[in-house]
Parts: sequence; C-alpha cells; structure tokens
Amino acid sequence: MAGGSSQPGRSVTSKILAILAAFETTRRSLSLTEISAAADLPLSTTHRLVGELVDAGMLSRSANGGIQLGLRLWAIAQNTGRQLRDTARPYVQDLFSLTGETSQLAIRDGNMSLYIDRVYGTKRIARASRVGGRLPLHATAVGKVILAFSESWVADAYLELPLQQMTAHTRSNPKQLREELERVREKGYATTNEEVRLGTSSIAVPVFHTGRLGCSIGLVIPTSHAANMDRFLPVLQGTSRRLEAATVHIPLETLLGIVSGPDMNVPEEDPSEEG
Repeated sequence: MAGGSSQPGRSVTSKILAILAAFETTRRSLSLTEISAAADLPLSTTHRLVGELVDAGMLSRSANGGIQLGLRLWAIAQNTGRQLRDTARPYVQDLFSLTGETSQLAIRDGNMSLYIDRVYGTKRIARASRVGGRLPLHATAVGKVILAFSESWVADAYLELPLQQMTAHTRSNPKQLREELERVREKGYATTNEEVRLGTSSIAVPVFHTGRLGCSIGLVIPTSHAANMDRFLPVLQGTSRRLEAATVHIPLETLLGIVSGPDMNVPEEDPSEEG
C-alpha cells in the first residue's frame, strides 16, 4: 500500500497536513495514537513525522507527554488575515466602548464564520469562542449577514448542505433560512436568538468593500438584555461605514489574506457562544 496509509499514493505533504488538521477541532493535547487515527496514518509514520514537526517548532510536547500545536506555527498563523485584523481592531474596540457588549469581526471560511477579532464585554455570557474559531454560518448573526450579502451562489450552495441543529432555536430548515436571508437583505442586518448557545443572542451588519461584501461586524448580547437589539443598529452601521472607508484603498483579496471557497469545514468541538 503506497504512502503508508489506507489511501494509496499520499504525498508527504498530505500526511503532514492531515497531522496538523487533527488539532483543528480540539484544544487539548493529543496522543500519537489519536493523531495516527485522525490522520489515517500508521503509528510508525505518525511518530516519525510528528518528531520532525516538533523539531521544527510546529508542534510541541505538553507536560503530560501529549502533542500540541507549537508556538512557531501559532506565530506564522498570526499573519493570516492580519491586515484586516490590524486595520479593524480600533473600530472593533470602539464598538465595544460605545456599547459595552462583546464586539466581533468575522469573514467566511468555507461554510464557517471565521472570527478575525473580538473584544469581550463584561456581562456574563456563555464562554466566548476564541479569535480564529469557527461557527456555522446559518447559526450566527455574522454568518447570516455573510450568506445574505455574498454572491448568490454562496447561499445557494450552502442551502444544499445539511444544516446543523445546534440548539432547539437554530434555523435549520433550508426554505425558512432562505426566507430569513431575504429579510436580512431587505433590513440590512441579521439577528440570532440562542441559536448556538442558550442564554446568548447576537446582531450583525455587513461591511462592504468597493461594492462587495468584505466582512461582517456584530455584537453578542445576553438574551436577558437582548429584547431591543436593534437599538445598536446606528452604532453598528456607523462602525461599518468607518471601517469600509478605512479599508477602501486595500485590495479585497489582500485585505482578507484568504480566498474562502465553498468547501466544507467543521466547527470546534465545543462551540461556545452566539456569533
């Protein structure tokens, strides 16, 4: 069997990528056996390649002997989306200052909302998803904005997928979701109510770039304080316009630093808060 796995002809690059992908949906350290199973590689191959990645600083060994992501990989990854994050950071912080609510910025990464930046509020809400975390587009306000204002083929392709029911409130019926996205386009903003986690709700607006959707900016609010979320629309829309003006001189592809395709990703194994 070529390649030392159940898939013949695998390159060394594909094996290394499979090893790194094993850490995509978990925050804990993994054993060699777990990595081997996740990457579909023999234990001997996993041992050899993990050793090389540890030597290169891409992976590291934890105190309990497990394998975890290395600081060098983290440092390299900080350059992904960095121009957008660095440009947007003052505006995300200002949004928090003006509202006191958790403020965040997201882009589309496949079928996920990828969180580029976040400033946490002081109100008690479910544990926040980290910067760099992903949540399904259809369950988050930032994601619904992205679906509504992206090119039409994005929503068409997404609505052909099985829509994960994260809570009893998640809109997982394709027909109902399509109707909701039409309303989002009409109103210019999206909201959610306990669609990812009970106890949290969210509101978001698009940020455009030379007539195209660039990203989405929004707030996460305890459901107990979310009765009139639309009161935040003026500050959200004002922040969106300011961010659009601040980034107009930067080519969109350069700004995002990523070309998001329709391929499917998986959420973190412990999705935490509405987005």
